[in-house]
Amino acid sequence: MDEAIRRTPFYRFFYSKVFKQIYNFCCLFPIKEKKVLFASDSREDMSGNFQFVYEEMLKRDLDFDYHFMLKKGVGVKKSYTELIRLAYDMATSKFIVLDDFYPLVYPLKIRDKAELVQLWHAVGAFKTFGFSRLGRPGGPSPKSLNHRNYTKAIVSSHNIGKYYAEGFGISDEYVVPTGIPRTDVFFDEAYQKEVKDRLYEEFPFLRDKKVITFAPTFRGNGQQSAHYNMEMLNLDKIYEELKDEYVFLFKVHPFVKNDFSIPYQYSEFFYDFSSYREINDLLFVTDILITDYSSVCFEYALLNKPMIFFAYDVEEYIQKRDFYFDYHSFIPGPLVKTTDQLVSTIKREDFKMEKVQPFVNYFFDDIDGKASERVVDRIFLGIGEENEEELQS
Repeated sequence: MDEAIRRTPFYRFFYSKVFKQIYNFCCLFPIKEKKVLFASDSREDMSGNFQFVYEEMLKRDLDFDYHFMLKKGVGVKKSYTELIRLAYDMATSKFIVLDDFYPLVYPLKIRDKAELVQLWHAVGAFKTFGFSRLGRPGGPSPKSLNHRNYTKAIVSSHNIGKYYAEGFGISDEYVVPTGIPRTDVFFDEAYQKEVKDRLYEEFPFLRDKKVITFAPTFRGNGQQSAHYNMEMLNLDKIYEELKDEYVFLFKVHPFVKNDFSIPYQYSEFFYDFSSYREINDLLFVTDILITDYSSVCFEYALLNKPMIFFAYDVEEYIQKRDFYFDYHSFIPGPLVKTTDQLVSTIKREDFKMEKVQPFVNYFFDDIDGKASERVVDRIFLGIGEENEEELQS
């Protein structure tokens, strides 16, 4: 859509006011029991949880009518025609399926016989989010409508359902521990082999040495202020100590915009994979993961491989953002705060692997690669609903 049109007062008025009125009018039409709308403002294709659930539905040849509204970011605005079509689809769909924050839907009253399903992209419960952050910097207003109208939200384990209910501002009974569909690949050996072969062919240097992947989360209150302090890493030290045995991949959070460049003299050791879309694929060729407060630790734990938590600012981060669990006892690996500690931990192979399996057992109810099946059964077909109600009664 033309940038000039997007910035006009009429467009903003249409987006914030008229869209809701069109939706309300379209609610006069009957709900179509087999209609499913996949809507995302964070991806422009059927990837992530969307992909796995959709492919499972297609595999079963279910008699559903699928509709899509996919945009790669909240900054990519919809045309007037798209907004009108979206209002109609939301009003007449039995299932409205999201995978992330979706501002257009929150002011709407979801119809009694419709479902607004949140297939949240993250795994587990780590950093506080949503209404768990009331009163904190970057937290929501108590009057915010965001998230509150979900009728179903999936999680990886019954142990963390209450945290998602709190974060979304919804009732505990709306949170369903199906497992996270996109983690199914961690149990699919054929898929993993295919990914590894493709990556080794495209990037031969990944095959020659052990792979360290550095995947920290951003600092700041959100996308506009997101940054990461790369100066905390001593690249000279890492290169000198680890170059013979390892290569080092950077997978910086997509929100981070501050400039970062790899010195040319280290170009055969450090590699920037930040633009590589699917981090899960990189995990299959990773021998050691370095992260801090990112939920990537949940997926990587399923591979039972070592990880290190480079959290140089952990005390400050706890004060500003906080966690659902005590960070120091929660993490399934060693905590380091300096490059010297990082290098020493890698060379001594002091990875505290005994913490990984208990971590997996707590944050995943089912370790079987069938989360997509459970989502389709439970959310779209209503299979198992009665058992869930009995457990909650």
